[in-house]
Amino acid sequence: MATKANVQRADAPLAEQITESPFYIPMTGQAARPRRTLKHDDTFVVLDSHGDIGASAGGPDGLFNADTRYLARLELLLNQTQPLLLGSNLRDDNSALTIDLTNPDIYDGDRIVLQKDLIHIVRTIFLWRGTAYQRIAVQNHGDRAAHIDLTFLFDNDFADLFEVRGARRPRRGTGTSELLSPADVRFEYHGLDGEARTTNLHFDPRPTLLAVNSGSYHFALEPQQLTSVFVAVTCNYAAEHRPAPFMHGLLAHRREMRRSTAGTASVETSNSIFNEVLCQSMADLNMLMTDTPHGRYPYAGIPWYSTTFGRDGLISALQMLWIDPRVACGVLKRLAAYQATAVDALNDAEPGKILHEMRGGEMAALREVPFAQYYGSVDSTPLFVLLAGFYFERTGDEDTLRELWPAIEAALAWIDGPGDPDRDGFVEYQRASEQGLANQGWKDSFDAIFHADGQLAEGHIALCEVQGYVFAGKRLTARCARQLGFAEKARRLDEEATQLAARFEEAFWCPDMGTYALALDGAKRPCKVRTSNAGQLLFTGIIGEDRARMVAADLMRPRFFTGWGIRTVASGESRYNPMSYHNGSIWPHDNALIALGLARYGLKHSVEHLFKGLFGAASYMDLRRLPELFCGFHRERRFGPTLYPVACSPQAWASATPFTLLEASLGLEFDARAGEIRLRNPRLPEFLNEVVLRDLRLGDCSVDLRLRRHGDDVSLEMMRTRGRVQVSIVLSR
Repeated sequence: MATKANVQRADAPLAEQITESPFYIPMTGQAARPRRTLKHDDTFVVLDSHGDIGASAGGPDGLFNADTRYLARLELLLNQTQPLLLGSNLRDDNSALTIDLTNPDIYDGDRIVLQKDLIHIVRTIFLWRGTAYQRIAVQNHGDRAAHIDLTFLFDNDFADLFEVRGARRPRRGTGTSELLSPADVRFEYHGLDGEARTTNLHFDPRPTLLAVNSGSYHFALEPQQLTSVFVAVTCNYAAEHRPAPFMHGLLAHRREMRRSTAGTASVETSNSIFNEVLCQSMADLNMLMTDTPHGRYPYAGIPWYSTTFGRDGLISALQMLWIDPRVACGVLKRLAAYQATAVDALNDAEPGKILHEMRGGEMAALREVPFAQYYGSVDSTPLFVLLAGFYFERTGDEDTLRELWPAIEAALAWIDGPGDPDRDGFVEYQRASEQGLANQGWKDSFDAIFHADGQLAEGHIALCEVQGYVFAGKRLTARCARQLGFAEKARRLDEEATQLAARFEEAFWCPDMGTYALALDGAKRPCKVRTSNAGQLLFTGIIGEDRARMVAADLMRPRFFTGWGIRTVASGESRYNPMSYHNGSIWPHDNALIALGLARYGLKHSVEHLFKGLFGAASYMDLRRLPELFCGFHRERRFGPTLYPVACSPQAWASATPFTLLEASLGLEFDARAGEIRLRNPRLPEFLNEVVLRDLRLGDCSVDLRLRRHGDDVSLEMMRTRGRVQVSIVLSR
């Protein structure tokens, strides 16, 4: 993931802090109110617990569309005071946010004119088709008439997302605001990129008074009387456009959500808390999905990464492959459509490279940031090849494989060509422009790749896990090539994978550590640091069983495993910091891939420990939602994990993690050509006595399964089948 934050070391030189981290996300203080998020396609909103935007400090509030803020303030006042919060709740499917408010004691001089808790306000908010809808229902629960003034304060700045994150610009475009009617206000911004961006606010019924930055209503409510106000905020619609009525839009939005999830496998377990974790994860994944011309794509996370990210989309799709392979199909087709075809140093593009991220804001269009279509990741390309192979194994979809084959071959050509500039057989990176990212693996903080003494790695850097991705990608692509009749291509790919594994073992194994180096620097010196990167090698299968077991044992020791999960960097290493972004924190998706690797080598006991730790962490989290990362402190009894303040939540690959942990635990394998689903060495953690999988699909067939735990063993019951599909338990070492 690019352009992310990290906590700087206190002893880091000032120049290092500034020049090496141009896209740092600052944290200046705690949010005065908790934040809530909603998303629909390319639009998302960040509000506080009262439903306000920009009314309290500490949050990246706003209504955003295509990396631009379309509303910077929308605050509700009751008789010129802030209402009191009763509760704030997201609907289970993330389709709407509901906030319950009431009035404080309201005085006229020394006399109370409205006693507290008599007025109930319910704000219901949802997003649909580039519009933020809001209904404010107001009811008088007093025994006499109440005179109420509802006031909305609103404003906008059309800030680019990178400005919201802290970037400073010497020049900006020009903005205007105007009253279109007694019920409509319009903000317009003419950017330096030549684009006009507009925001319309529509009030129904028309306010008592309306100005370009405020609107107010006066109500005289009889006892028990209920009235409602509707506000719709649209992004880039014509001035004469009228948004759909509130209930029509809400119901249509929910129907669309139900249609989009049809055909996805569902999971229910004997543990009610884990069911809540799964439900929240699936709701978050569905919210992060965006309909694109190429299919549904999981945007990386809110607020900073609500766009197409190559690495995040590929890994999230891989994690969801057993539940819904259609996501992988959409991800692969979209990334193939944006595969680089020419050299562009500012964008770090080379023919065959797979997109890292794309942005639609003014700063990207003007190339003030290089991320309009940015290719500065070393792992997106091999992950693309790897996912294509996994997708074909999961589905047997030869038509899609043939459609993707030119992109796969172009990606392989980059891996063997520009991706290996010194031709030593390892894929490496070094940014092509000073505006780009210094580190281009998934740990892309400026200080994430370093030697044992803390010195930062320099030159062309070869990350250990990237070589694993290349190995696995070539093995999988060899099988695809055979299926397509390219026998010589398949033979060559298998041979290249075998040679890579041998080279890798010689260059990366560190016998003094008993694990693999984090990376090789430009001088081919190994970065002898114990990191979770070595754990992802298990997932790729590039290492032999004996050393895989050594790596796994190290990861489960206290210097790595905290009780909540595995740290990115082991305690005791030179740059270890449990509060850092990449140097000692816990990332759920990283742990999920490690769990798949542990399962590959039959280490189900370790999978169970990892599963139990992350489930425990999720049970403490707000909404039972695993965030992007959390701090790597050791688990203490009766205390939850320590949060990382600016972690994205929800984040796609974190949301997919519970499903990946279940996949690893059950040992799920799909053989589309044989029409068989296998459970290899299935095992359930002690907190799950039963798991029911419904509508688990293989081609045109599906099955419902019930699995029960019997100590270390698992029994299987086929509850329902549709079509011809075989399900079996395979027990092996």
